[in-house]
Amino acid sequence: MSQTNRFVAEKNLLETLDRIARNQSAYSVLYVSLSKLKPKNRHPSFIKIIAKLFDDLVGAAEGMMYILNNGDFVILGKNITESIVSDAVDKLRKGLASDPILTNASISEFARLYNFPHDFAAFYEYIQEQMENAARPDFSNLKYPVEASQMDGVLAHLDAINVPELVKRQSIVRIEGADKFRVMFQEFFVAVKDLSAQYDKNMDLTANKWLFLYLTQALDKKTIASFQAADIKNWPRRISLNLHLSSIFTPEFDMLAEEGLPGHPQIIAEVQMMDIFNRLENYFEAKEKLHAQGNQILIDGLIPETLSLIDIGRLEPDLIKLFWNPMMEFDTDNRELRDIIGHFGSERVILAKCTDDKALRWGISYGIRTFQGPYMDTLETAVIRARCPNAQNCTAADCLKRRRLITGVSRRQCRHTELLEKMLGQTDGN
Repeated sequence: MSQTNRFVAEKNLLETLDRIARNQSAYSVLYVSLSKLKPKNRHPSFIKIIAKLFDDLVGAAEGMMYILNNGDFVILGKNITESIVSDAVDKLRKGLASDPILTNASISEFARLYNFPHDFAAFYEYIQEQMENAARPDFSNLKYPVEASQMDGVLAHLDAINVPELVKRQSIVRIEGADKFRVMFQEFFVAVKDLSAQYDKNMDLTANKWLFLYLTQALDKKTIASFQAADIKNWPRRISLNLHLSSIFTPEFDMLAEEGLPGHPQIIAEVQMMDIFNRLENYFEAKEKLHAQGNQILIDGLIPETLSLIDIGRLEPDLIKLFWNPMMEFDTDNRELRDIIGHFGSERVILAKCTDDKALRWGISYGIRTFQGPYMDTLETAVIRARCPNAQNCTAADCLKRRRLITGVSRRQCRHTELLEKMLGQTDGN
């Protein structure tokens, strides 16, 4: 992208400021620093939704909105007061309550009011400096992509990594009433950020999608093998694994499915939609194989937009996982989504990445009762700690970390690991 095209909004804003320079006192600017939000809350589609929340303000201020190159936005208008700024931030706090800049910071750190003419020169210079700084390359955190010639070394290093200590688990929980829930199954996975931390910090393992695919296929086998080193005595009756479709056809998976774990839990293979698109025939073959073994298949990582674009009925997965994002709170009456969930079966839909009770309320409003994410982890941890005689000697964060690990020093520091393994409220693995 050329420098000219990158700063269209900034240049238009500066041109407008030049035009009003003789009548500055009639105007003010609300500057909202969306660039300070977590990356997941700065997706371009989120920024557009956030911007719509301020349509009324723009109209009342007889103003204009500019979405800048870094995602921040500027509302230039008349009669913008501190109370209007406070109301604007309250709107965002309701929609993005999990973001630390909105929960822990003062309003002035996120939204600032520039009153003209007093702040005119400072604001003008601030926009100019942003353009100059953005145009200046920053090599301080530059990562280099893995190249094909490096893959032998990357895979050799994978062999040296203690993968069992990277494997985490997270419960999928069904809400059955007020203050009543049960664990349906647990997902076992290795987070990309945890894997990347084992390599050179300047190496980007994900930049080349084909090499990353090759790496994660090898990681699938390591993850399956890691269960042999787990310190878990009370295994769930059902477990799920993030897998490539190709990994379902490996000897390692067959061994796990046939005799790999005590109690022979049912295995739910979680596969990505892109993997299915690339290997549609393999998907149906994998589903048939899993069903023949008494196992299931789950399509992972869906969002409402993609769910409306695919024929989920044709794919016929056993379960699907819909990812929550905070802006979905405002999508309360999506008829198409409601019909898709109803037709597929809301009891087969999991709402994942739930950060707060807003996610639960939204899911329940669409008939969903099964959830996964940090909010559910917090509920689980609270129940475990209420039952633990040693709770006063550790923190909730310690308990959560130990609950999620399958082995390692941190887990073994728990004095009551039997509580870490207890499947809260689970009945018959259903």
